[in-house]
Amino acid sequence: MHVLLGSAEMAPIARVGGMAEAVAGLARQLWREGVEVTVAVPDYGGVVLEDERRVDLAVPEWAGSTSARLGTLDGGPTLALVDGPGMAKPHPYNDENGQAFPDNDLRFFSFSAGIAALTTRLGPDVLHLNDWHTGPTLGLLADPPPSVFTIHTLAYQGITAPGWMGRLFRHPERFAWYGDTNPLLGAIGLADRVVTVSPNYAAEIVHEYHGMGLHYHLSGLGDRLIGIINGIDVEEWNPATDSHLVAQYSAEKMRGKGANRSALAASFGLDGDGPPQPIIGMVSRLVAQKGIDLAIDAARFLDRVPARLAILGSGDIALVEALEDLVRRFPGRIGFVNGYDAALSHLIFAGADMLLMPSRFEPCGLAQMQAMAYGTIPIVTDVGGLHDTVVDDDVDPERGTGFVAASVDGAGVVDAVHRACRAWSSTKRRSAIRARGMATDWSWAGPTRAYLDLYRDISAR
Repeated sequence: MHVLLGSAEMAPIARVGGMAEAVAGLARQLWREGVEVTVAVPDYGGVVLEDERRVDLAVPEWAGSTSARLGTLDGGPTLALVDGPGMAKPHPYNDENGQAFPDNDLRFFSFSAGIAALTTRLGPDVLHLNDWHTGPTLGLLADPPPSVFTIHTLAYQGITAPGWMGRLFRHPERFAWYGDTNPLLGAIGLADRVVTVSPNYAAEIVHEYHGMGLHYHLSGLGDRLIGIINGIDVEEWNPATDSHLVAQYSAEKMRGKGANRSALAASFGLDGDGPPQPIIGMVSRLVAQKGIDLAIDAARFLDRVPARLAILGSGDIALVEALEDLVRRFPGRIGFVNGYDAALSHLIFAGADMLLMPSRFEPCGLAQMQAMAYGTIPIVTDVGGLHDTVVDDDVDPERGTGFVAASVDGAGVVDAVHRACRAWSSTKRRSAIRARGMATDWSWAGPTRAYLDLYRDISAR
C-alpha cells in the first residue's frame, strides 16, 4: 500500500499545533509497519533533505510555477516539500504580529494543486488529507484515489473569496459557503471518509454548539464520519530517557520525579516553604479555546486549596497581561513564562504533580496523554478527546487516571482542582492514579491500526 499524506504541518518541519505531531506520528508508524508513505508539506524554507531530488509539478496556470523536493529526514518516510507562490515564510500562517498572511488563500490553494499533481504522478493507493489547507485537492482531481480527510479542528476553515470556486473543476458547488469558498467544507463533502481526532469530538460536531456552523453537513455524513484518537511520540515523551529532565525516572523508580519537581519550583519562583503543596502545571497556547480565562478564575482560589501554579505559553496579549498580573498579585504561588521552550515544557510535565487543561473544546489534546506518561495527573474539562482519554478517579476509583470538571466554567474547574488536590494528599491514592496513567499505551500503534483498517475498507469499496 502507498499512502500520500498531505498536511500544512509536520513535526519537526513545521509545528504550530497538534496536527504537526499527529501527522508525524502517523506517518512514521505507518512506515515502521511497512507501508510506503509520502508526506506532502509546504516548503517553508530551511529544510535540508537526504537523497534529495526535485520534480516539477503540472498545476493550473493560476498556481504559478510549482515544484517539489523529494527526500527523507533521518531515514524515515519520503517527504515531498511543495514550493509554490509565496510559500516560503518564517511561519506557516501568520506574520510577526499574529495576523494571517494576506496571500494564504493563494498559498494553500497552490499547495493543494501541488498535492493533486503529486497524486497524479505517484499514483498512491490512498490519499489522506488534513485540515482546510489541503481541502481544495479533492476539487482539483478528476479521478481521485480512495480518500480520507482528517479534521484536526473545525475552528479554522480557510473561508475565502467566491472566485476560488471557479478554479475547481470537480464539484465546485461542494465548496460554496454563503457566497464564499470554504475549503474545509468541500473536502468534507468529497472525501470517502471524514475522520476526527477523537471519537467524542466526532459525536460533538454533529451538534450546533461544537459544529462551528457545519453541524448540518457533518450530521449528514452518517457512517462516513468516524473518530480515531491520536497517539503521542512515546520515544520523545518518555521520562526514563528524556534528556531535558534534571533526573530521569520510570513507573518502577519514581524518585527522579521529586528532583524535577524541585527544579520546576525554582524555575518559576514558586515557594517551597511550609507544608507540602501540589504544583499544577499548564503548557498551552493562550487562546480562548484553551480556557485560559477559566484557569485565571480558578487561580484566585489556589491559596485556599492550597496549590501552586506554573504556566508556560504564548498567544493572546490580553491573556498574557492577565497572567502577568496574577504573578504580581500572588508571588511565589503563581509563575508564568511567556513563550514556548521545549526543555521547560518537558520539565513541567515531569515536575508538576498535576496538569490543568480547562479547554472549551479539544478535538483530541496531546498534553493530557504526555502528562500521564510522566506520572502527572491531568485535570480536564469533559470535551472532545479529553473525555476519551481521562477517567475521573472520583467517578471510577478502579480505573481513574485524572479528574474531569463537571462543567466547562470557573466553578467546574475550581471543583475539579480541589478534588484533584484532595486526592494528591493521599500518597496511596496519588500513586495508584499515577500508575494507571503511566501503564496506558499512548503510542501510535493502536491509532495506526485503525487507520490501516480504514484505508483497506475504502480501497476495497
